[in-house]
Amino acid sequence: MSIQSSPPVGPLRILLSDAARAALGSRLTERLGTAAHVLLSPAQAPADFDIAFVSRDVTGLSTKHAVLPATQHYYDLLTNAPSLAWVQLHSAGADRSVYVNLLARGVALSSSAGTNAAVVAQSALAGMLALARRLPQLMAAQRAHVWAPLIKTGLPRDLGGQTAVIVGWGGIGQQLGAMLRLLGLRVVVVRNSAMPADEGIETVAYETIRSVLPQADWLLLACPLTDRTHGLISASALALLPAGAHVVNVARGEVVDEAALIEALQNDRLGGAYLDVFAHEPLPVQSPLWDMTNVIASPHSAGFSDGNAARVEELFLDNLGRRLQGLPMRNLVG
Repeated sequence: MSIQSSPPVGPLRILLSDAARAALGSRLTERLGTAAHVLLSPAQAPADFDIAFVSRDVTGLSTKHAVLPATQHYYDLLTNAPSLAWVQLHSAGADRSVYVNLLARGVALSSSAGTNAAVVAQSALAGMLALARRLPQLMAAQRAHVWAPLIKTGLPRDLGGQTAVIVGWGGIGQQLGAMLRLLGLRVVVVRNSAMPADEGIETVAYETIRSVLPQADWLLLACPLTDRTHGLISASALALLPAGAHVVNVARGEVVDEAALIEALQNDRLGGAYLDVFAHEPLPVQSPLWDMTNVIASPHSAGFSDGNAARVEELFLDNLGRRLQGLPMRNLVG
């Protein structure tokens, strides 16, 4: 999304972490040029500022359910700054409560959607291939020093000819779809509308997802969390999947009824799952998902890569330049 921004009046006050300030270095000074500005550190506990950059180091190991003190301090600064007009996020999603409240207050938020789309798509594909080739079982046998050829437990199915239902057709879904088609899978898309995603691809809207679930050998979730996708994969929706189907979730935990998914996996009605997101994060230690042999569970890390920070920083700098010039900014939320 792109809307017109208003040029700043007076000295521009920008809040960013010390790490972000060090990383941006001369590029930040160059982008600001002669514009009067003040760079503020969270350690200074500024009472007010106009712009904030929430870099990856700010959230650190915090999740939206368990916020650590340093992250909470930064969030409090955002919440209490009366002049705050725009926040650049390092994340693709803006569903944390602090961001929802800022939006409701009229603060502009720009996400980093797209900066890690390729990385997330690769993670989803890796999880899918690992399940398809039964790597969890092979690795368990390796740890147990057991020679267990897959022929003993039944040969894996060829991926070619199987059907993948991809929910969400943004950067992640589109890249994932392209890769799966190269592997010979038939791709079905579930998205905001039933407008065809691409030539020859069956496409339905979120509200009619149940019409395509019985076709899904693989259900891959890569959609944003919205009112339309919250709880989209309910217990009754999961029941429509063919026996032995697999679920891959790199979207948000709230898109799926996690209790119903666990039950379907425990009963072996589903073949397995790769899950990077969960109803509560961190995943509680008592969750049965930790110990399931047909589940790969990763700690919301599908989008991590050593190149992400530079892409997010460049997006922030670009949007900052656009704002200074009164031009439309990229990735505005809402």
